[in-house]
Order: sequence, then structure tokens, then C-alpha cells
Amino acid sequence: MKSEADWTHEVKGLLKGELKRRGVGYQALSEALKALGVDETPENIANKVSRGKFTAVFFIQCMEAVGCRTLHLSSDGN
Repeated sequence: MKSEADWTHEVKGLLKGELKRRGVGYQALSEALKALGVDETPENIANKVSRGKFTAVFFIQCMEAVGCRTLHLSSDGN
């Protein structure tokens, strides 16, 4: 069974992975979020991602901002 820390690490990795795949840094993400009406500074984004503690709403806003329409989760428990 996964611990809270495991889940935090997993969701943090999902967000960082999508940003990396798309070549989007925190400054560009901040600008893309602003276009959606979400005001987050690059520093705030970096802090949230570093902690791995952010809401599902923030996660979906980020996915929308970078154009992610599908997300594949590992099916092998890792």
C-alpha cells in the first residue's frame, strides 16, 4: 500500500514529467496559467511543485495550460 509520501512523490512526478516533455519551465507555465485567468508566479509554482503539495484544481489547470489532454498513469503500481 502506498504512503502519503508515495502519492505526493507520484503526483509531483506526473506534473514535472508533463512540463519536461513539453519543454515548459515555470516562467512559461506562469504565463500560460495567466492566459487561463490563474495568477501564479514562477516562484509560487516552483514552491508548490517542490513540496508536491497542491490541489487537484491546480494540477488540472497546469495540464490545461500546457495542452495536456490525456494523462497515462502507471498500471504496474509504480
